[in-house]
Amino acid sequence: MQRLIDGYRTFRETAWPERRALFERLAAQGQRPRALVIACSDSRVDPTLVFGAGPGELFVIRNVANLVPPFAPDAAYHGTSAALEFGVRALEVADIVVMGHAMCGGVHALLNGTPNPSFHFVGGWIEMARDVSKRILACTPIEDAQPICERECVKLSLANLMTFPWVKDRVRDGSLTLHGTFFDIRTGLLERLDADGTFRPA
Repeated sequence: MQRLIDGYRTFRETAWPERRALFERLAAQGQRPRALVIACSDSRVDPTLVFGAGPGELFVIRNVANLVPPFAPDAAYHGTSAALEFGVRALEVADIVVMGHAMCGGVHALLNGTPNPSFHFVGGWIEMARDVSKRILACTPIEDAQPICERECVKLSLANLMTFPWVKDRVRDGSLTLHGTFFDIRTGLLERLDADGTFRPA
């Protein structure tokens, strides 16, 4: 914790004076992010750093394996869906970016099982991508499956986004665009998903 406090003090001494006017404007005018990014919780993957964004520019949702669940308006707790709804319906973002990444622990758990069988939530969460892993493992050796599955989970999230009626309606009328990306933490390279379903360097 002390390291975090030290970091805060550095922020107050250096970054805050330089950006005080920006934060005051954001406080007074509210947030108007240009895009919503759905990324993994992995501590090595920071969407604002990768995309060179500053405060107020991105509305970021992070969870294990950057997964978007299907639309399910029931009484269960839906953190990702609630944040998605706020970003789309309240903030009216123009773009949604799903950002997968290399060496994803969630995808590794999907392919190999959770790191601890006593975990309560990880297994159930990644189960939504079970069909993806089954399809890949049916034709790919498990030692080669991870990078393929990581990219296919991005495609799954994009497909699930279209099950939300207010996402689907906005995509159809052109007010919202969906994007798939993949970041390799080993090389710093970003790939974009093209219309033909292939990931290519950005």
